[in-house]
Amino acid sequence: MIAKISSGKSTAGLIRYLYEPGRANEHTDPHLVASWDGYAPDPGRADDIATTRKQLVADLDLRVKQADRLGRAPKQHVWHWNDYLTADRELAAVETEYGLHQVARGDRTAAKRPTRAEQEKAHRNGQAKTARERLRAAVRTAVAAAASLEEFVLLLSNVDDMFVEVVYFPSGDVRGYKVARTDNTNADGEPVWFSGSELSPDLSFPKIRERLNDLDPRPIEQPGRRNPNPWHQATAAAERIPHHLDQDGDVAAQSHLAAFGEALDALPLVAPQDLRYQLRQATAAFERATRSHIHVEHHHTRALRSAVRTMLREPVPKDGTALAMFLDAAILVVTASARWHQLHHHDHQVAAAQQTLIHLQAAYDQVAAEPLAALALNRPPQQTVDRHIRHLRRAMPEHAEQIVQDAAFSTLAGALAKAESAGHDPEKLLRQAADQRALDDARSPARTLTWRIQRLSARQTPSARTHAAMARSSAQRSAASAHAAAVAPAPQPSRTRRHG
Repeated sequence: MIAKISSGKSTAGLIRYLYEPGRANEHTDPHLVASWDGYAPDPGRADDIATTRKQLVADLDLRVKQADRLGRAPKQHVWHWNDYLTADRELAAVETEYGLHQVARGDRTAAKRPTRAEQEKAHRNGQAKTARERLRAAVRTAVAAAASLEEFVLLLSNVDDMFVEVVYFPSGDVRGYKVARTDNTNADGEPVWFSGSELSPDLSFPKIRERLNDLDPRPIEQPGRRNPNPWHQATAAAERIPHHLDQDGDVAAQSHLAAFGEALDALPLVAPQDLRYQLRQATAAFERATRSHIHVEHHHTRALRSAVRTMLREPVPKDGTALAMFLDAAILVVTASARWHQLHHHDHQVAAAQQTLIHLQAAYDQVAAEPLAALALNRPPQQTVDRHIRHLRRAMPEHAEQIVQDAAFSTLAGALAKAESAGHDPEKLLRQAADQRALDDARSPARTLTWRIQRLSARQTPSARTHAAMARSSAQRSAASAHAAAVAPAPQPSRTRRHG
């Protein structure tokens, strides 16, 4: 059931209704509780009710008359505050009581929808999206890529067909920003500007400043030292999000979802051209799932956010392995987010997460096909496969049979063989992969394990000299422990004093 709340154009009619007994005598002791300036006349506490009521109507209509002189007054300017929410609560109760279809209720956390006029204007100009929606996407991408406020403004300034203006206080401090499209003008040919908060609640200048000020500093490169792979770091951070959703508090969980939304915003910048449509659709859908009434604290998510920004500053890997690896983790994050939102009765966010999955899975299937096929071709001899199956059963007995029966098991066997030839211990890698994240939500546990093995085996393996040093150190510790046990004095029996 959907509420129908109508607006009106008679302020006097509304005030007369509110201060009279009502249609069912429901108005008892009507009076003014608060006002915009503290001086509004109150007919409920006046001796001359009719005169005071006219004064209140005149005060309320003052701004409307001023706007009317400028041609900006709405035709229906009377609306009773919070009627939509009240009606929605009543309709939800009726749906529950009579077993009717449960309509998803708004929670006032969504970005502002384009108006009918904006949609018609975009259609006339041959645009699939309104100017507000295109600006919102551009700003979200800039925030995801920027490491500072200065870089954020610079990135926006370099977007084609877009104007950016920074607004300052008289003191010279930045007050905010506004953006416009070159192809979106008013009747006078001037750009139609939008502030950040008009695009989305989380794109206001204070919110963006909070996000960018809470980033880890960029790591200092050290000559001769191998820097960690940012794609692997981002994937590892994303893999931990389902655990955070299940185990951490609501504030931390909501923070991780917001940070993951930033990561999705950045993906089209580094993805091949033929994948960008699906990724942009996924980003647009998941935007709704990143917001609720739960406060976000960005310090919970520095690892993922910093890894994504580092990822954007390095050359994009030529093959699709890194992107497929991240998308595999992303699918499980979105699946877990839908479950988390459902537990919190965030109906719109659940629907957004489910829509996101459609686009992410399409992008994953497209990018993962080639690297998975290459791994399947490296399947080792059956004797080696049998040995890896024994490793698998010891490392994760609860999932072993399901993984062996998985159609993608050949790719996992190929990844294990490749890792072993590079000097890694396959069973140790499987144990590490099992410790990182549950496999319950994976569409293909074997493929998910394959990406984890790929990432873990990319780490530098110890050299032969290091292996020998580790063995000598272990032998010395064992010898020292044995010597200490041999020379330690035998414990003496304790004596108990008897009291007479």
